[in-house]
Amino acid sequence: MYTFIAGVILLILGYFTYGRFIEKMFGVKSERPTPAYANRDGVDYLPMSTSKNSLIQLLNIAGVGPIFGPIMGALYGPVAFIWIVIGCIFAGAVHDYLTGMISIRNRGAHLPELAGKFLGKVMKHVVNAFAILLLVLVGTVFVTSPAALLHNLMNGTVSLTLIIAAIFLYYILATLLPIDKIIGRFYPIFGALLLISSVGVGGALIFQQAPIPELTLSNLHPDNIPIFPLLFLTISCGALSGFHATQSPIISRTTQNEQQGRKIFYGMMIAEGIIAMIWAAAAMSLFDGPVGLNELLATGGTGLIVSKAATVTLGAVVGTIAVLGVIVLPITSGDTAFRSARMIIADYVKFPQLKMSSRLMIAVPLFVISIALTQIDFNILWRYFSWANQSTAVIALFVGSMYLYIAKKNYWVSLLPGIFMLYTVLVYILNAQIGFRLSMDISYIIAAIISVALVAVFFVAAKKQRAANIPLEVDIGHYKKPA
Repeated sequence: MYTFIAGVILLILGYFTYGRFIEKMFGVKSERPTPAYANRDGVDYLPMSTSKNSLIQLLNIAGVGPIFGPIMGALYGPVAFIWIVIGCIFAGAVHDYLTGMISIRNRGAHLPELAGKFLGKVMKHVVNAFAILLLVLVGTVFVTSPAALLHNLMNGTVSLTLIIAAIFLYYILATLLPIDKIIGRFYPIFGALLLISSVGVGGALIFQQAPIPELTLSNLHPDNIPIFPLLFLTISCGALSGFHATQSPIISRTTQNEQQGRKIFYGMMIAEGIIAMIWAAAAMSLFDGPVGLNELLATGGTGLIVSKAATVTLGAVVGTIAVLGVIVLPITSGDTAFRSARMIIADYVKFPQLKMSSRLMIAVPLFVISIALTQIDFNILWRYFSWANQSTAVIALFVGSMYLYIAKKNYWVSLLPGIFMLYTVLVYILNAQIGFRLSMDISYIIAAIISVALVAVFFVAAKKQRAANIPLEVDIGHYKKPA
């Protein structure tokens, strides 16, 4: 219990200390007009309030990741708390803040465009493919997982196919309509369900004195479960997630002032870390340890654990409401995943999105592909999602590092977590069954060699970029923000 409470407190303190340090180091320009005003089009670019942007950002990034990931990560025991806290404060929140703020400085540019500008034209094409792959996988995963939860919640009275069709219909509307029509209007309701589920379960764990295990030297290394690299891919959205780099630019196009950035980008990642702590603690404390948790995962997956944890801590009625809050999370990330994919492709091929017909031309193929992917087993999709997700995070952290290097600021704040995650994803893909299936020892060595080589390439490129005096922001001319 004390480890859990201390972790939550550290996350909150991290926002007010390290978050403020990152903000000061980056250098906010409060007088500079944001893309919401300079590029206003009434569809993707339009100013919205800080509270609405923060809530949308939280719901965008907090899909099933900060719940399903920590639940599976709970198999590792209390060491999962360490990764959530440290990863969130020093990696995930920094990642989200930098991608959001750099996007604001570049007219709301998405990650592929930023990668092309700061890492080279080849990386633009690579990252574009990565981002589209990741977003389609996210959209598909975030259709099947909430559909399964709803199907179970209604005891199978409504067919799973019908529920999936209804979620897809919502996704289509949210992808095509202006952001303030669906997303901006319904997210406050969804946010209320999210708060009920998270605060309710977390508060119940504390007041019921749930047997949340403490972190000790004896359980720092779980028996027969290798922590590295799997823990750092299993728990992604609650600590560090490349998916967030595809979502932050959506809100960079609706942010009113750069001063709001820390609350929107850094702060909402901290909030997601708290959600991850709560569900990891619930999974560790309510199911007779890793053995019981593993049996439940084998029986009904993470969805069954969510339902049981909610009803055990909150009772049948309130617990059901909490489950609805969990269902909301993937739905409110899936809709923006497809929306972001549409925007990225449109930017890549320079295809304006003011007309509905133009949006349909890009969105329809995305949904056709996603519907086909729903036929693939969820666990297989999740493995590919985890690797693609953290690989995207590595790219985003290196983009942030290049920006800071050119600006002659402290680039180590993003480069160090970037190097760590680079090594992690390389070890994983070299060793994993979905990868090259090398032995772990060989994977460690090869990943280290590749990592050192890529970091050396980064520094060579960084010196050239600084010497070339690459502009850090897009000139907005003499635009004057309306009063």
